Amino acid sequence: MNEFLLTFIPIFVAMDAIGILPIFMGFTEHLKKREKQRIINQSIVTAFLIGIIFLFLGKAIFWILGVYVADFKIAGGAVLLAISLRDILQYEKNRKLPSQTMGAVPIGTPLVVGPAVLTTIIILVDLYSPVITVFSFVANLLITWVTFSYEGKISGFLGRAGSKAVSKIAALLLAAIAVMMMRKGLVEIISAHLSGG
Repeated sequence: MNEFLLTFIPIFVAMDAIGILPIFMGFTEHLKKREKQRIINQSIVTAFLIGIIFLFLGKAIFWILGVYVADFKIAGGAVLLAISLRDILQYEKNRKLPSQTMGAVPIGTPLVVGPAVLTTIIILVDLYSPVITVFSFVANLLITWVTFSYEGKISGFLGRAGSKAVSKIAALLLAAIAVMMMRKGLVEIISAHLSGG
């Protein structure tokens, strides 16, 4: 149980289901309930598959491609920034992200499982057993699934005007998260170059 908590808490903080809920609401507020549930399921399955692949093969994939974790942070941040800017600058609702793939990208990745979660998973596998890390990862995905599934009640409480406001705020939050991810990646690259001469 001690090892479970030591792996569960870092993944919980990195995944931040409550923190990304407003962004999820902004992406899906124009969709029907059944379509939202399909997107939720798609996002969790996508996040699970990517997380499990990186849990066992992450370091090998990075090594083969010659990619650093910092590079991954910058790339993920750039994708999120492009999506957030499109949502902020385009007023028409019919120019939203395509619902067929929204659950996979950007919700499943890089929002639910992004550079922070993948990096955390890779570190935890080194510190603890892969089995415990998998259990902690799956437990956090279940929490995220429940959080997203109850989004309808939260959205209903906010009302139509509130949902529109949340949509715009979510886009700004997404832009801030994107910039933060890119900033951390750049800082890591610069620090590595300075320390390496």
